[in-house]
Amino acid sequence: KGSLKNENDKEDIRREIQIMQHLSGQPNIVEFKGTYEDRQSVHLVMELCAGGELFDRIVAAGNYTEKDAANICRQIVNVVHVCHFMGVMHRDLKPENFLLSSTDENSMLKATDFGLSVFIEEGKVYRNIVGSAYYVAPEVLRRSYGKEIDIWSAGIILYILLSGVPPFWAETEKGIFDAILEGEIDFESDPWPKISRSAKDLVRKMLTQDPRKRITSAQVLEHPWLREGGEALDKPLDSAVLSRMKQFRAMNKLKKLALKVIAESMSEEEIKGLKAMFVNMDTDKSGSITYEELKTGLARLGSKLSETEVKQLMEAADVDGNGTIDYIEFITATMHRHKLEKDEHLYKAFSHFDTDNSGYITMDELETAMKNYGMGNEATIKD
Repeated sequence: KGSLKNENDKEDIRREIQIMQHLSGQPNIVEFKGTYEDRQSVHLVMELCAGGELFDRIVAAGNYTEKDAANICRQIVNVVHVCHFMGVMHRDLKPENFLLSSTDENSMLKATDFGLSVFIEEGKVYRNIVGSAYYVAPEVLRRSYGKEIDIWSAGIILYILLSGVPPFWAETEKGIFDAILEGEIDFESDPWPKISRSAKDLVRKMLTQDPRKRITSAQVLEHPWLREGGEALDKPLDSAVLSRMKQFRAMNKLKKLALKVIAESMSEEEIKGLKAMFVNMDTDKSGSITYEELKTGLARLGSKLSETEVKQLMEAADVDGNGTIDYIEFITATMHRHKLEKDEHLYKAFSHFDTDNSGYITMDELETAMKNYGMGNEATIKD
């Protein structure tokens, strides 16, 4: 409740609850059980999905075919189809928002996290930049979009399911956005020459730059490759696809961890100004910044960020996922990247992980570092 200090915040949580109630009971959407409120918190109770995250299951399976990818994609697009049919735009489709209902081999995929979703208003053009970098549609970046963005995001997930990596790739968020706007999709590198023509046809249609020409959810579900018993091949995909998927999943966590280590080692001189900025934002002097403090502090600096953009900033900066930004997380997020990536800082970060000074970072050393920073449980870290 501490973060629900104004009407906008309350409206956001009300909308999320309304959308979940509206969609609950539909296949492939997590079931909403109810809302409970006490003095401190508002609790949203949902169905338990004990099967873990989508990519974790794929990597653990170790054997994976086009047919498997088609089965997963069908369930994801079914979510889009149900949402659009029921007047909802999801706006944040990504693999992390899909859980498996149980540990059974054939358990159902369930969509979660409708925090950025909205009820579609007929004729309205949406302008807020929302979503996660790799999955954002080009029209979102141009600030003029509608429900077609969900098909784009599902198309990005399908590209990753077939190749192990996203189609638009860069070291920085700006670089990713530039690549999305350019729209060059690689179908030449491995494993694409071995992927069926029909699969590539569907990916192209889902990742059409012009949203007016993009395939609809109903058309995707009728595509020959996606239909049950359709053209998806039943032979294993290249093993490199799974290893790439594993690396892609781990990369974002590791990158954030390395930057946090660098920020901890920076001198007072290098971070001058940022310390004062943190102290000014931390109005209750708790040693960490809440969502509300971040929003108020940014507004005082003249920032014109929307509620959604502040939430995304908060999520990106909160490395340990505890709902607040501590001092080191703040420095990591606000320090200019060229300062963080100086050779001496990169060497310090490497040395921090390389505890035995062998010149290599072992699995055990990496595991210890991730445990120390609270980045995942034992099973996900080992993966």
